[in-house]
Amino acid sequence: MGRTAATIILFGGVAFLSSAASAAQPGASPARTAHASPPAPASAQIDFAAMVERYGPAVVNISTAPPPESGDQADQGDQAYQRAAAPGLDNLDPDDPVFALLRTTAAPPPSQPSVADPPRVFWGAGSGFIISADGIVATTAHVVNRAEQVTVTLTDKRRFKADVLAVDPQSDIALLQIDHASKLPTMRLGDSSRARVGERVLAIGAPDGAQNTVTSGLVSVTPHALPDGSTFAFLETDLAADPDNSGGPVLDRNGTVIGVDIQVYADNGRYRNLALAIPIEAVLKLRAQLQEQGKLASGSLGVRMQDVDPGLAAAFGLPHAMGALVTDVAPTARGSASNGLKPGDVVTRINGKAIERRTDLTEYVSALQPGTKVALTIVRNKKPMSLTTTVVATRTDAAPANPAATQAGVLERLGLAVHALSDEDRRTMGLSAGVMVDAATGASANAGIQAGDVVLSVNSESVGTPEALERSIAHGGKEVALLIQRDDARMFVSLATR
Repeated sequence: MGRTAATIILFGGVAFLSSAASAAQPGASPARTAHASPPAPASAQIDFAAMVERYGPAVVNISTAPPPESGDQADQGDQAYQRAAAPGLDNLDPDDPVFALLRTTAAPPPSQPSVADPPRVFWGAGSGFIISADGIVATTAHVVNRAEQVTVTLTDKRRFKADVLAVDPQSDIALLQIDHASKLPTMRLGDSSRARVGERVLAIGAPDGAQNTVTSGLVSVTPHALPDGSTFAFLETDLAADPDNSGGPVLDRNGTVIGVDIQVYADNGRYRNLALAIPIEAVLKLRAQLQEQGKLASGSLGVRMQDVDPGLAAAFGLPHAMGALVTDVAPTARGSASNGLKPGDVVTRINGKAIERRTDLTEYVSALQPGTKVALTIVRNKKPMSLTTTVVATRTDAAPANPAATQAGVLERLGLAVHALSDEDRRTMGLSAGVMVDAATGASANAGIQAGDVVLSVNSESVGTPEALERSIAHGGKEVALLIQRDDARMFVSLATR
């Protein structure tokens, strides 16, 4: 009896049986053949309709009324005022970052005459999206340009007046505040740095508040450095031009916002129009600035943190300087099962987003509603672990209830991160009190304190908790004497506190 030869064909290093050989095998399984088929493109699995149903209600219509004309401008006639008051195309200012972008990337060749009309964007009407349940709305600066009054309309037909909290001309982002509203839908904010060229995205708008408009397309260009040293700071897409979507969100395949849509009409041979998305990080940055100024309540993890330098990275077992190092836990969060963070923990990820520095974490958390659960990846005792914690509400402008509350920043200012010894630690070391040093930088490092030291007393007063250490240092004067134990030896070190 003859044997059937099987031909093996290699594609990119993967072996496949030829069709003739497969047909010759009497036991060939249809399931096995189907398994060898290439998977469907990822883009075919995106359910944009479900995405719009879920997140569309958080996209709002924004309409504005400009300030009244005054002086000589008012004498120029009602026609000029009507042109200004009606929503329409607004010439970009030469100092606008979008104008600068088009000047370098969309300018006609020198041999061609330049177009008389400068690049334009729609203003006076557009879209925005709610980023937190307390009524913060993000949109573009162009949509609310020169606005004195802003009206926000939801898809459920609720209508609210809104205040313009801030307009940042450098990023073209504006933040609004809706007052006296409840049960507001919100968007999930993502990470634009993960966007890839060729990735499919969705833009959602709200033309009149009664329904959503949507367009989909591909990411054409991601932010990058230009040859002249400047930065292309936008996501460029091939989304169909739709002025109703300007100021609205651009979502990735996971339904998270990675950018704010802005439609630019360039009127030149290369770009008749350009669909850009301002990276969502610009929204987070502006919100964080308002929180630092005490103008916004912010979400928080209830901890104080610092950046990790190369020395600390080695001490905490990190591959390089990264993450946010927890230096203290707020009194209301200490011992809370919902928090779980401890001084000395290094947060390296939140909800899958990498944390390179402290501001990455604070900006991300500040946009979350208090009560939101977040998944953290931390390094504790040089070992990675997962932790779920809860965002709490805090205000950066809140005054301390008493002078003792100002002590909370003493250890952080001195670069000292510590934690209380456990009962087992005290038994092993033969100590009745003391706190373990997790990190020492700045003044503490200059004093000779090192990670792993145990602080036993301050000015001969025993300390057994981080709070006790903080109080003793705060009340100890400009220079305090710390008794520390390192390995089996004890020594005093002098620490300057002012």
